[in-house]
Amino acid sequence: MPWQTLLHTRERLAGGALDDWYAALLAQVGEDTPFTLAVLGGRLAATPGLAFLAGYQGALRALWPAAPRTLGALCVTENRSTRPADMSTRLDDLQLNGRKDFVTAADAADWLLVVARVEAAGASPQLALGVVRNGDPGVRIENLPALALMPDVSHGRLHLDNAHCERLAGDGWDAYAKPFRTIEDLHVLSALGAWLYGVGEDSGWPAALQLRLLGLLAGCAEVSCLCVGAATTHVILAGLFAQFAALRNDVDAAMAAGPAQWAALWQRDCNLLEIARTAREKRLQNALATLQA
Repeated sequence: MPWQTLLHTRERLAGGALDDWYAALLAQVGEDTPFTLAVLGGRLAATPGLAFLAGYQGALRALWPAAPRTLGALCVTENRSTRPADMSTRLDDLQLNGRKDFVTAADAADWLLVVARVEAAGASPQLALGVVRNGDPGVRIENLPALALMPDVSHGRLHLDNAHCERLAGDGWDAYAKPFRTIEDLHVLSALGAWLYGVGEDSGWPAALQLRLLGLLAGCAEVSCLCVGAATTHVILAGLFAQFAALRNDVDAAMAAGPAQWAALWQRDCNLLEIARTAREKRLQNALATLQA
């Protein structure tokens, strides 16, 4: 992680079309690690939503190192569930059929990773991961209304009708969908922490608060080097989220005392890390049980 770049960055990338914003971000970051993409993307973001997008894209590249440099998305959810048994999207002979209901930046994504079932009739659910290109035959995006949280990051529904795909090696659940939850948590936390650090610099926050945010980012850098599936990794990551939670009162107070533009954005999007809180808590419980066994 080029810490000097983070500490000396003062500019921000203006918002706009998500794919254009992301292309501008890549021009700034260059060929670097997914963690660096998340952190510098968060620092350069004008909103928490764009910071989230940078973290999300970093997480995708940590999951799939061969990912194209363009904007992408992972498509898992069906009918508000990510359980394999609840999925109906299928992959047969490199053809995908089905629907994914909550895809981040779907309309702007160039490529889409699709989790789909591949088991024979009557067998237990087995998942694979296919890659399709937005706009290819049989691939259609239905735009969904903006959410109150991070309205600048669009969401959409993916419809697949005999869409030809590339199948990635490995089990769709164990190698991709399951570890992505942890990878995304880490990279989004890192991006949001970097965004807050930048706001603190711009707003003249107390040095002690800015240093605590840097300490959080340093911890995130360490976790980015650990095995994503290890119980110890989940416990240490939970410690970073606890560290962030301990910062909230001071961050909220600093926001309230600073420029109104930052305070309004923070009030709107401050709970974006709460989206996956229940799943994180369950993973922590499982990790602690494993370590205590």
